[in-house]
Amino acid sequence: MHGLPERDYKVWLGLDVGKGEHHACALDRAGKRVHDKPLPQDEARLRALFDSLAVHGPVLVIVDQPASIGALPVAVARAAGLDVAYLPGLAMRRIADLHPGNAKTDARDAYVIAEAGRTMPHTLRRVDLNDEALADLEVIVGFDDDLAGEVTRVANRIHGLLTQIHPALERALGPRLQHKAVLELLARFGGPTGLRAAGRRRLLAVARPRAPRSYERIVNDIQTALDQQTVLVPGTKAAEVVLPKLAGQLADLLQQRADAAAQVEEMLDAHPLSQVLISMPGIGIRTAARILLEVGDGSAFPTPGHLAAYAGLAPVTRRSGSSIRGEHPSRSGNKNLKRALFLSAFAALHDPTSRAYYDRKRAQGKRHNAALICLARRRCDVIYAMLRDGTLYHSPAPAAA
Repeated sequence: MHGLPERDYKVWLGLDVGKGEHHACALDRAGKRVHDKPLPQDEARLRALFDSLAVHGPVLVIVDQPASIGALPVAVARAAGLDVAYLPGLAMRRIADLHPGNAKTDARDAYVIAEAGRTMPHTLRRVDLNDEALADLEVIVGFDDDLAGEVTRVANRIHGLLTQIHPALERALGPRLQHKAVLELLARFGGPTGLRAAGRRRLLAVARPRAPRSYERIVNDIQTALDQQTVLVPGTKAAEVVLPKLAGQLADLLQQRADAAAQVEEMLDAHPLSQVLISMPGIGIRTAARILLEVGDGSAFPTPGHLAAYAGLAPVTRRSGSSIRGEHPSRSGNKNLKRALFLSAFAALHDPTSRAYYDRKRAQGKRHNAALICLARRRCDVIYAMLRDGTLYHSPAPAAA
């Protein structure tokens, strides 16, 4: 089992967790059901069940969701001195196909979870003992992810409005839409009509404190764009009312993201592996937090290849006779982890070692995304070793020509 202690379990308890009620199915070593009933989301009832099953011998509690609605049974099981494991959803669905019947019920799912723990322990993953700190981190990171989605939605709305009423102004402001000076100008003066009426002196006065180095260039670009269109497009009047509100929303969302990033950084400082991850080029606060949430200390993965496969970075070999051959990118794996490693590889292109590897893959004929995936796969091996040994990243010595 991935990081679980080797113990002679007598009972495997599968919990199909739910919001108000779980379903619990317990199997003994012979596969006989010793318990199969709904279980309320209640600490006293959970403790009573765990204590009654412990009479048979060591118990392994297996959940399909170790966080959110599954957090309480995990915490109670640990408090009762029981080992806890996690069966990933994709593995559960594949294992469920091996059992007869097509019904999708809580009772059947709980049985599948318990049976997987009893007969296929290699499919289980450890629930990190460091979960208390990681649970707090996951709440903040999840909130930040929601904020990122809202930022994209509001920014797209502003882009759409500006493109509709004044394309030239959108081209001038679009690339720097999230700049504090641009948002303040839109919030105070609205769209093209308000910006034109404000005059150059007022625009400079508002932009200067928020862009000391580039305020003149921003105002010059705005006035140049305003001169390129003299007609008034239908909808401009309403846009002048909506744009200040949208700009204020976007500025507030960006500030909330900055505050969330500060909280994430503070939480990461307390984690022993955070500095290990951040020492690697291309890995910042948010990426390090995501890797820790998805991978933990890496002990759940026996080899770097297992971690790469979990992240969906390992190529999949497809071969059928002589008609289908070759290796193809994996479409499975942990999407959040894969995205984090892919983006960190892109951010690491300024690092000479990473850039040289990327250029080598490009020279072999790979496209940009394929070369980045290769780089992410290579970096995945390095991350695994860093987490395993607890060592900071050090750039390898350049190879001799």
